[in-house]
Amino acid sequence: MALLSSHASATYLVAGMTCDHCKVAVTTEVARVAGVASVDVDLDTKLVRIAGAGIDPAAVIDAIDEAGYEAVAA
Repeated sequence: MALLSSHASATYLVAGMTCDHCKVAVTTEVARVAGVASVDVDLDTKLVRIAGAGIDPAAVIDAIDEAGYEAVAA
């Protein structure tokens, strides 16, 4: 997968998120990914939106996996 270009954004579906603990866990792990400038987790829609520059989409999915959830690009 190619890196996201400068000032890019991406959205991931994370079906297993149900509570604030889920939100914190996913936000914490994804924020650690190189290039991520912001993370927005919406529990109602189960979507994680990220923004930043030079982000490796596979690294974001790996970070969500590290938090204990499965993600797919939305």
